Amino acid sequence: MRDILTGSGPFRHKNLRLYAWFTILYNARAYYPVSAVLFLDLGLSREQFLTFNALWAGVIFLLEVPSGALADTIGRKKLLVAAAVMMTLEMAALLFAPANGGWVLLLMVFANRLLSGASEASASGADQALAYDTLQEHGEESHWDKVLATVMSLRSAAFFTAMIVGSLLYQPAALGFLVPTLSTLDPSFTLRLPLALVFLQGIACFALALRMKDPVPKRSQRPSLKEALLTTLSAGKWVFTTPLALMVVLGGVLMDSFTRNFATLTSDYFRLIQFPEWFFGILGAGFAVMGIFTPKIARRLSQRFSPRTHFLIIGSWASISLFLLGQAWPYWGIIPAVMTMAVLSWTDFLCSRELNRLADSTQRATILSVKGLIFNLGYGSVALGFAATVAGFKKSGAATNNEEALQQTLLWQPAALLLLLSVFALWSYRSVRSTRAA
Repeated sequence: MRDILTGSGPFRHKNLRLYAWFTILYNARAYYPVSAVLFLDLGLSREQFLTFNALWAGVIFLLEVPSGALADTIGRKKLLVAAAVMMTLEMAALLFAPANGGWVLLLMVFANRLLSGASEASASGADQALAYDTLQEHGEESHWDKVLATVMSLRSAAFFTAMIVGSLLYQPAALGFLVPTLSTLDPSFTLRLPLALVFLQGIACFALALRMKDPVPKRSQRPSLKEALLTTLSAGKWVFTTPLALMVVLGGVLMDSFTRNFATLTSDYFRLIQFPEWFFGILGAGFAVMGIFTPKIARRLSQRFSPRTHFLIIGSWASISLFLLGQAWPYWGIIPAVMTMAVLSWTDFLCSRELNRLADSTQRATILSVKGLIFNLGYGSVALGFAATVAGFKKSGAATNNEEALQQTLLWQPAALLLLLSVFALWSYRSVRSTRAA
């Protein structure tokens, strides 16, 4: 934090400081702890909410790799500016959407999900690629571990704050506890407050992106769009034909998929372990605390162990966490939940470290987007498998209600992860051996 504020160390470079603040403001969104109930309170049914979320995921899936190729073509800065503009517009769509507004509400939520997915895809990879290219331009790639660990820790601290602030802003009663006169505010007004805050963050991200500067490319001019398409195919081929890169991506998607699936189910899990709904934001903030310390631990382990060994350590941690998660202990079940969520930032650090180190600057953003695409495929597969298993337990009569079906499916997860982890361990061992022999 001090290095960013004082502009010392690698953060003496303007791009690195701007990257840090951009990624913090872009990701720490105050409406996250209440996102599901926010859409429902606006007037959407649960089926509509799930449908719009599927649209959001589909947009990211379709644009993930093309946006990376575009970043390698027209420059990372332009993609980040576009991402910030779309972030601001997506929040404006929700901010001014009429509650229970019929087709007008549906159109504005549709615009929100479309813009949100396009924004996520545009920012994905472009921000890290610009930051790493800046270090590479000055011959300081060795500082990337420090930059990544510092930014991820600070981003988690900001996420912690956003969880608390978002929960407080959303609930008039909570606001009234702090300032009694605020308890009279109408809930239809307070549900907009977290959105208004993130809207302002979008404007700040836009200002930060405008001040960034693309490092001078190695070639005299950037590739054409036709060359960008070839770059996309080349990046995909590179990932699947470079043993270490493929190991990083497959190891990463294995850890990320199970953990991210749980991240989307946290509210159901909190109910399962008997926490009241008003406490959800505080629990989400607790998850963020682990994210402050995890990158520092991951950095030390990365310097001590090979990527393969490091992934096996993460996999072992994840398997134990998921096993404990399945016990669904009332209240105490929050401990394995925190352990499980730590895997997200842990995996993110390791994958970012290795892929940025391996990738060539001319296709770095595209390669990071290929990784994002594969991660989304993995997450979608696990999510579908999880949903099918829950439905199967209910249909077979093995579970009499949603809570029982959820817990039984949670108990199934560690066995599935251990099986896949064993396959990964065997495959990666043979891959490393063949690489060394060559």
